[in-house]
Formats: sequence, C-alpha cells, structure tokens
Amino acid sequence: MKRLLFSLMLLPALSFSVQAPDNLEIGASLPKAEVKMKDVSGKDVSFNDIKTKQGLLVMFSCNTCPYVVRNQTRTKEILAYAQSKGVGVVVLNSNEGSRDDGDGFADMQAYAKEQGYKWNYVVDRNNEIADAFGANRTPECFLFDSNNKLVYHGAIDDNPSNEQNVERQHLKEAVNETLAGKPVSTKTTRSVGCNIKRG
Repeated sequence: MKRLLFSLMLLPALSFSVQAPDNLEIGASLPKAEVKMKDVSGKDVSFNDIKTKQGLLVMFSCNTCPYVVRNQTRTKEILAYAQSKGVGVVVLNSNEGSRDDGDGFADMQAYAKEQGYKWNYVVDRNNEIADAFGANRTPECFLFDSNNKLVYHGAIDDNPSNEQNVERQHLKEAVNETLAGKPVSTKTTRSVGCNIKRG
C-alpha cells in the first residue's frame, strides 16, 4: 500500500517533467519555420514569410501579463529598432489557456491597434511554437541570425522590473553584434515574466 501511495505521489512530478519543453539551444536552427500562424491582420504567415537576410527576432508575449504591460514601451522600442535594421520581427501569443480571458484573437487585434504595432502579432495555436522553442515566459525573446541559427535567448534587458535602472540592453546588444558579424557576447539571460498559459 505504501509503495502504491508513493507511486501515485510521483505521478504529478513525472507528468510535469514530460510536459515541460526543453529550451532551444544556442546554435539551433529555427524550428517550425513553415508553420502558418494567424496574424492580427487576418493573414496567415510563417517565420519563412517574416525572416529576412538579416535574421529574425521572435518574441513570446501576450495582452494580459503585468510584466508585458510594464515593459511595453521598451518592447516596442527594441522591436522597432530591430525592424529598422532590417531584421524580421514577429510577436507570438501562446496563451492557449487564456483565449477566453483577454488573450483571444479579437483581444490581440485591439491590443495591437492600441499599442501601434507595426509588426506581425500572431496566434500560436495550441502553443505549438512555444513548445518547439521551449518558451515559458512572457516576454521571452529569441534572436536568429542570417543563417537561421539561434544566437540569443532571454530577456530584453537586465532590469524588467524597473526601466529606469537598466544597465545593459541584452537584446539590442545581441542585434548589433549579430549584424556586425560578431559573436554575441551574452548569449543567454534569464527571462522574467508570467508563465505562458498552455492549453
């Protein structure tokens, strides 16, 4: 009986370890590049449609996370910066578990309009892309170079809680180094934000 109880106690931990996706490793190729995702414009787009000769910046985000809301100014700044440098930019909403609670398609359309998004904001259905990337937070960033290889994964900068005290803009530095043909000096950082609400 004790063995049975012990085994039952282990089941949640085991199921969690099976479900938790592995992070995409630095140097890995862009996954799911051909998968079509619904953009707030109503069009279906893939990473292949969005990436450029300069690379691709993928950000997992949403409408509802307090960290996303708090970071929205710097989010727009870095996305606009990357776009101005010719890098393809896309924001994914993978919150399949909260489509009826502020992260549905109509909510995304309204949010993108309110924020003045000038890049693709797409639905990650059934969090397929988040699982392939091993993404777990909003916001969480992945930068790919011109060869579709991952060169940076992590946070926008070193102080997601206080924009006034930022000392290093990790993502911007990674963009600049990549475009200059240099190795990215800080390849991974810790993403701080809300958990992606998987369905």
